[in-house]
Amino acid sequence: MIIAIGGSSTAGKSTLAAKIGEVYDHKRVKILCQDSYVKPESEIPLIRDHIDWETPDSIDFKKFYNAIVMASEQNEIVIAEGLMIYYHRQTVDLFNKRLFVEIDKATFLKRKARDLRWGKEPPWYMEHIWKSYLQYGIVPPVLNDVFRVDGRRTIDIYPVINFLEQ
Repeated sequence: MIIAIGGSSTAGKSTLAAKIGEVYDHKRVKILCQDSYVKPESEIPLIRDHIDWETPDSIDFKKFYNAIVMASEQNEIVIAEGLMIYYHRQTVDLFNKRLFVEIDKATFLKRKARDLRWGKEPPWYMEHIWKSYLQYGIVPPVLNDVFRVDGRRTIDIYPVINFLEQ
């Protein structure tokens, strides 16, 4: 089974992936984070004087696709998560199950202000992250088999597992 998890930055994608992995700890599970497949900084466009991590041009989709395929040959369950998980059509076609963690803009801004993994982001860039999410990160309308998870509160894993096992 290949599972996709999408959602905005700080929505809870990695947390959900880890929880699914814990439930299926008796199986071979591999979690792949799209952030691990960014291009070299020199190949990523700038916005103002800032590296634009929020554009599809920042992701090496071919490398990510190949990693998912290889992981699926070696594991029973592959979980691929990322902001732009539903952007690259060829990759989307790999997924057996699709999840999407939803949060509103206010929740995003509150969480992102506390997220210092890459340093404190200026307010204009936080707005850019949200706009990019709306442009590249939301579920395309053609995908109607996506289980939506409310990322504003603690994730109840049981409805997610029920969906995955259908």
